[in-house]
Amino acid sequence: MSAGLGESAQRNATDDIPAGQLPAGRSGVQGRPYTDTRDLSPFRKPVVRTPVRGLAGSAGGVLTGLMAGRRPGTLTAEGGVPRLGKVTGRASAKIAKAVHAAIFGSTDPDRLITLARTYPGWAGLCYLMAGLLAYSHGSHLRASELLQRGLSMRNDADANRYAAVYLAGVVTRVEVAERIEVPVLFSEEAVFLALSHSLRETGQAEAALAALAGLPPSFPLALARCSLAAELGHDDDVVADTEGLLNADDLAAALLLVRARSLRRLGSYGAARSALQEVLRRRKTDFTLRSDALTDQALLLLDAGRKTLGYRDWQRRKPAQVEAVKAIRKDAEMHELWDREYGGADGD
Repeated sequence: MSAGLGESAQRNATDDIPAGQLPAGRSGVQGRPYTDTRDLSPFRKPVVRTPVRGLAGSAGGVLTGLMAGRRPGTLTAEGGVPRLGKVTGRASAKIAKAVHAAIFGSTDPDRLITLARTYPGWAGLCYLMAGLLAYSHGSHLRASELLQRGLSMRNDADANRYAAVYLAGVVTRVEVAERIEVPVLFSEEAVFLALSHSLRETGQAEAALAALAGLPPSFPLALARCSLAAELGHDDDVVADTEGLLNADDLAAALLLVRARSLRRLGSYGAARSALQEVLRRRKTDFTLRSDALTDQALLLLDAGRKTLGYRDWQRRKPAQVEAVKAIRKDAEMHELWDREYGGADGD
């Protein structure tokens, strides 16, 4: 991938390291993970999913695809499906035509798998696109297998030229954290972020975190990596990686929520409160993220109260005060239970 657009070989192939594993002596930490110095990036505007937005987005995507002449369930491309131009050589033209039709006109990854077995020089590219297609359908286990297989193979020159010309506009909607999706153009970021999410969904959190090592710094990468680190209990790493973060956009706000929860688990209630206040500072922050921040503030107050008040302190308080605190606690715990049980249902 890093050798050129469409190169499907492992980006650390010179070290002969399998996909999803970290090189020896590397922890995956890349300094400030949210500092992206590139003029151009493959990321498009993130989406905070809710049940209503998920339904509207699905219906809108189907309608847009039909108007653009694209079959529902096929891969999406910015500007519509690219038209295959003239390819030199009869054999190369035949392969390119078959692969092009399978990528943009089929909803079945098996068609690309068959082409990978038929044309070994194009196998890496075909497996990668089959993996992204399976990922777009929510088949995470199969997507992880196909993407890792594609990353372990090298394409020939014709396959790489085809990818550079015709696949640059392919868009994959990758879930970088719970309810946070980012459209990503075909690139190593699209492949490894999709692979990481697929591994996470199949219960391989450590491998999912390792798959992100070596990618260029960006907010989507930072959010994906810190969410996984928090899930694995690496709260100190999350706090160190998000130090000094400000609420510049919704991705930063989501990352601040991850930071606040890690600080809360570490017992740093003051710093956690500051992170939540930063989420609420920007008025244009997505309503769902602001609601999560308010819920986390209530839970933070409860945790701080549990730590500072003992049994005798509760006994000395007036019954009305105790009942008020109990009501707040019950409301906050019900919000937390709702988010745990139903908050991610719209992303399934």
